[in-house]
Amino acid sequence: MSFWNKLKANAASIQKGLADEVTKFKNDAFMHAVTAGCAMMASADGEISSSEKQKMVGFIQNSDALKVFDLQKVIASFNAIVTKFEFDRTIGEGEALALVSKIKGKPEARIVVAVVLAVANADGNFDPKEREVARKIASAAAVDPAEFNI
Repeated sequence: MSFWNKLKANAASIQKGLADEVTKFKNDAFMHAVTAGCAMMASADGEISSSEKQKMVGFIQNSDALKVFDLQKVIASFNAIVTKFEFDRTIGEGEALALVSKIKGKPEARIVVAVVLAVANADGNFDPKEREVARKIASAAAVDPAEFNI
């Protein structure tokens, strides 16, 4: 089985129970870690385009995993991090990783990585830049990237 097929199969199996897992960890630190990771993933190619923002908002609105949160709070959290990326990529990444690291070592850390990978795979393409971002997020959350084949 190719790497891509393994990753896709792993993401599909994780997504299946993601909504139930996210419900267990419904708190602001978790929500901010998820939106920060999503913003980082959206910026993997070096910029966050309007279409990427719209895709992310659409994903947030349609994601069973994120429906446990107030939509306006999720969008506001995502946009706050995106604004920092637009001001300066290094600042944005630092802020995003700081938010992700707040759940470091906690049970919800794995779920943050799983949600971010679900976002990355939403378009059916998981490129090397996205893989690198996923590894950074996993590292900030103290999750072994090998657990997710990244």
